[in-house]
Amino acid sequence: MLEKEHTLITKNFPETFSSPLKFNKKVDQARHIMEAFKDLIDLCGDNPNRDGLQETPYRVLKAFLEYTEGYREEPKLHLEKTFDVDHKELVLVKDIEFYSMCEHHFAPFFGVAHVGYIPNRKVTGLSKIARMVEGYAKRFQVQERMTTQISEAIEEVLEPKGTMVVIEAKHMCMCGRGIKKSSASTTTSSVRGIFADKPDARAEFLSLLNK
Repeated sequence: MLEKEHTLITKNFPETFSSPLKFNKKVDQARHIMEAFKDLIDLCGDNPNRDGLQETPYRVLKAFLEYTEGYREEPKLHLEKTFDVDHKELVLVKDIEFYSMCEHHFAPFFGVAHVGYIPNRKVTGLSKIARMVEGYAKRFQVQERMTTQISEAIEEVLEPKGTMVVIEAKHMCMCGRGIKKSSASTTTSSVRGIFADKPDARAEFLSLLNK
């Protein structure tokens, strides 16, 4: 198992490989976390040493490091690749699928993000917007914060005339536990610049979402 731990830390925290103290600290943390997962399995009523569960602590840790890859990048940097395109109307990328982790229960929430902006001088690649959304999603999150982070990143890097972000998501902390309303979904929005000032601009954005 120790070899797997080293591989996991090297893959996810390559910057620590040149610092034995930092690297060993991460390895120790990984070992403690896996022991805690074994205790959790035991607490819930199962045997962590039975065949189907022996590797589960490692697999869960590996999964969580994947769920939180966004902490190991600066998502807004994806937007810095811009193009000299003379376009002054709405740019909308809709139905960007994402999967995130609720910071309150560590339960998944997932859905789609719709991101639009009206360029001022800078236009970025469409895939860069999706990568930026992914970067903010892969953190411990709440939907409201994620919506704001996306719009703030576009405002800061692209300096557009206006930005509008709408996120629609289902939360397993509400659908699969607690009140257990499986059909409930949550919509959040962030509106900046011309979208905040001009109802016609907002109406155009919203009308395109329904097409």
